[in-house]
Amino acid sequence: MRRCPLCHSDNTARFFADKKRCLYHCHQCQLVFADANSHLPPSAEQQKYRLANNKQKALSRFMLELVEQCDDGHTPLLGLNFGRTLDNKTLSKINKKGHQLNQYDPSIAPWSRSLKQEYDFICCYRVFEHFRFPFKEWELLTQMLKPSGWLAICTPLLSDLDAFEKWHHKNNLTHVSFYQQATFEFLANKGAFKLLFAANGLILVQKPSGSDITRDQTSVVA
Repeated sequence: MRRCPLCHSDNTARFFADKKRCLYHCHQCQLVFADANSHLPPSAEQQKYRLANNKQKALSRFMLELVEQCDDGHTPLLGLNFGRTLDNKTLSKINKKGHQLNQYDPSIAPWSRSLKQEYDFICCYRVFEHFRFPFKEWELLTQMLKPSGWLAICTPLLSDLDAFEKWHHKNNLTHVSFYQQATFEFLANKGAFKLLFAANGLILVQKPSGSDITRDQTSVVA
């Protein structure tokens, strides 16, 4: 038995094992997570992450569509690209629309001034599956959102527990947290967030307009 790294429940059970690692299933929030003892060393994880970081076109399209959806045509937006970095061409397109986009990549630096601000929207493109301690990241991300702000998450959802053994997404050892639709429903219900599921693993989370969840200036990301 392992404590869930997302909801901290002890109601977990061994779910899947192969020659490389063991994974557990949380019966409270429905997260499937890798045993911490099987996590790659940080240097090896960063190397694999950089080799696999070939999603620039998809990230650019995802970000531009998100900005367009959030743009009301009047108010300049402040956004955060969390976990990856965009190319300069896409950043220029966003700036020309009058908006500002900050970027944070933990593989470059473990701390950034960008994490001390509040945002109209935050983009997390294919990063949630890499979170070893997803509770910490979820708390940080929701605190950084302004009331009514949007958190756009793109991560493959685990739709069939029985088919996990054949799911190719699990084979990347840097993927240590696997979410079901019920996992995000659990998180949204706790914070009274609006939750929308779209195609291709897109999850949209809106912070309530009257939320008292604010940025904690003492928070630190390891």
